Amino acid sequence: MHIAVLVTNTDASAFAACHASDGQKFATLVQALRPGWCVTSFDLPAEEFPADLGAYDGFILGGSPASVNDDAPWIARLLHAIPAIVALGKPLFGACFGHQAIAIALGGTVSANAGGWVFGVTETLMTDPAPWMTGGPGPIRVNAAHSEQVTRLPPGAQIVGHSADCAVGAYRIGNKVFATQYHPEMTPDFMAALVEEYAGDMPPDVVTKARTSLATPAETDRMAGWIVGFFEQA
Repeated sequence: MHIAVLVTNTDASAFAACHASDGQKFATLVQALRPGWCVTSFDLPAEEFPADLGAYDGFILGGSPASVNDDAPWIARLLHAIPAIVALGKPLFGACFGHQAIAIALGGTVSANAGGWVFGVTETLMTDPAPWMTGGPGPIRVNAAHSEQVTRLPPGAQIVGHSADCAVGAYRIGNKVFATQYHPEMTPDFMAALVEEYAGDMPPDVVTKARTSLATPAETDRMAGWIVGFFEQA
């Protein structure tokens, strides 16, 4: 299987340069379970876009400090490409910014979090899991770093998970679109480093809560299994 990762991260800081790119993070995540899969990354803010959407078996759309409501040309191009991917029948997984971009591109809305930042390791409740989401209904611990969220679903979308802080924690559209507000690609070490990197820019109570949350890491292996299962069933 050949997966294209559409990288949306606009962070060009020294911190970002010291860590794996988002494309590398997602490749590591899926290839840990499916080492034979090919993963190709495209840096969308740098104007790298797939020349032929039909050449890939599926797409992953990652996170970003940018807002999906920004008017950057690369975001407009992405929002145009998402319906084309769906029209081709290609499976599309979105995380954080990707989750939000898919929603907007297909007719939903994204707005600021009513409670401000959700940051660190948090828990979301899977109430109506899709067939590829093994383990049944129940909570899962996930990495969070967002100040916006989906506030209206696109037509045909179904919520599969939510929390008190995020009403649309995860959704799907049939068996071809699967998206989550969270970050399965982030390792515990990276999440801890991210909390410290942002500590000076966040309200003290948000930072304290984030640091405390790291005591129990996110269940990234479980979510990796869901992502792989999603692509395989599609």
